Amino acid sequence: MRRPRWWAELSLIGVVYAAYSGGRLLVRGDEASAVDHGLAILRLEESLGIDAEHPLNRLFTSVPALGIPADFAYASLHYVVTPAVLVWLFRRRPAHYRVARTWLMISTLLGLVGFTLLPTCPPRLLDPAHGFTDTMAHFSAYGWWGGEASAPRGLGGLTNQYAAMPSLHVGWALWCGVMLWRYGRTPLLKALGVAYPLLTTLVVMGTANHYLLDAVAGAAVMGAGLVLTLYVLRRRGTAEAPPVVSGGCETSTGERIPGQRSVTHTADDTSSAAR
Repeated sequence: MRRPRWWAELSLIGVVYAAYSGGRLLVRGDEASAVDHGLAILRLEESLGIDAEHPLNRLFTSVPALGIPADFAYASLHYVVTPAVLVWLFRRRPAHYRVARTWLMISTLLGLVGFTLLPTCPPRLLDPAHGFTDTMAHFSAYGWWGGEASAPRGLGGLTNQYAAMPSLHVGWALWCGVMLWRYGRTPLLKALGVAYPLLTTLVVMGTANHYLLDAVAGAAVMGAGLVLTLYVLRRRGTAEAPPVVSGGCETSTGERIPGQRSVTHTADDTSSAAR
């Protein structure tokens, strides 16, 4: 398979991200319906006893040593880690790059469908009576963001603050985690592959930017994106081959894999091999 050209990949990713960002702004729902959806999610979680956002948000608000780094992580990591993993795959794992890139793009566009169908008010924008504190506004003196969103001060109006369901912060982090776990060759990379999506999930809830069910939906979107990616690439005949059981290792002449049966070569086999 021919190695992808960097300039073509950069252009493709730029076009898809621009379409996603523009579409995200265009599909802003009205505040009333977004608040209704947010409250419905919160009530469902409370009825199931899974509203983990409340204790996490109280912890992040009362402990600046947790809240401030969490705000920085929320505002920046997905812009840094996701492109870094893409570049790493392009340079170090080119055989797997196309499938991984296509999976990320399809899942991102599916997330845009979710923002369109279900505009959702994040916990931080609910009435204070519901018990949430916007940590990014609370600690805004320490960062580049203002009180409106994670965007730089004065640019909060250029973001869709009701694009909470699904959480693509969690979705993209999960994608990064899978890539690091599957293709990383060191224990450190594999450990980061597990830690990064878990940390991101805690951050988005602790900063009151997402509900737990937003995070679950982000993971579900990535799962649906993977299924669609494999379907599309198989139709095109470019799907990645399944991993070799031996992990790509070869045996020396005469060496047998444990449990492998020896094969008796016939005279016909010998003559065929000679030809």
